[in-house]
Amino acid sequence: MPQSSPNILIVDDDPHFRQGLRASLKAGGYLVDAARNGEEALRYIRERVVDIVLLDFNMPGMGGAEACRRIRVAAPRAGILMLTVRDSEDDKVLALEAGADDYVTKPFRFRELNARVRALLRRAGIESNSRIPVVRIGELELEMEHRALRKGGQFIHLSPKEFDILALLMQHPNVPVTHARILRTIWGPDYGDEPEYLRSYVKALRKKIERDPSNPEYILTEPWVGYRLCAPPEFRQES
Repeated sequence: MPQSSPNILIVDDDPHFRQGLRASLKAGGYLVDAARNGEEALRYIRERVVDIVLLDFNMPGMGGAEACRRIRVAAPRAGILMLTVRDSEDDKVLALEAGADDYVTKPFRFRELNARVRALLRRAGIESNSRIPVVRIGELELEMEHRALRKGGQFIHLSPKEFDILALLMQHPNVPVTHARILRTIWGPDYGDEPEYLRSYVKALRKKIERDPSNPEYILTEPWVGYRLCAPPEFRQES
């Protein structure tokens, strides 16, 4: 656990669930607060820094998906973990498209939830820590300060938008990043419904970084969702 304990916000309309989860997380060394609904969560987030939001998908009033979209705008660096009693593929896609980083299905074991929280904290640390000037995955080395890419030591020229897309994907390794999140992060909040526009940039990126652009190893397509960046097989550690 880092010296400064991460701050977690639980957003759920069930008081017994909030109380139990809050106690478990506090016992794990986290700073924990709770909100009863999306409106209360947004007021909290606008006044305080939050590292992780545990957000119930099925809440009265403002639903979990809408709350997630608004929280993502208000706290773009926060990790959002969606909690849902439904396990359908449509619900998972909806959660990711709304801006969630991950999801877990109720009922869950605290050990699983804690592992997912720790994973989100690691990813957020890579994204927010300006002291890490280079992000490395496989043969790719992205110099954040100088906005430069090298593959196997060789410089590869990227357009500004290509760099921004690759940086976003590399800062969230092995995680599906939705079309809408990429578009809104790179181009702004008015974008999000133009996946074909994004595909042209991804196609150009693959031509520059993949050994075989038609069979990509770095930028993988998540059908109907977005893209996932991972290291080629020879660079992946065995679990």
